[in-house]
Amino acid sequence: MPNPRIEPLKRVLAIEPTDEVAWFGLGKAYMEDGNFEEAAKALQQCVTVKPTYSAAYYALAQSLHKLGRIDECRAVSSTGIDVSTKNGDAMVTKNLEMLKSSLPN
Repeated sequence: MPNPRIEPLKRVLAIEPTDEVAWFGLGKAYMEDGNFEEAAKALQQCVTVKPTYSAAYYALAQSLHKLGRIDECRAVSSTGIDVSTKNGDAMVTKNLEMLKSSLPN
């Protein structure tokens, strides 16, 4: 059964396509369902509409990692580390650094 948050979030985004919180919520809901392809799309849209959304970079990097898209994961992690450092989001920075260091070379 799909996550019950998905359809309401899609309705919000149909009305307000620049709502970064809704994009983030949609991405996280897809992650909970194990649908990392759709999660990555929603989270990419989140950082497109709000490039300073630190937590979205981490969730996007996690989704890309699950999909085996390692080069993209590495790039998103690097950008996310820069953004989260500037924002002072130490926990997000730490999580992104740990994820990035776990990636194969």
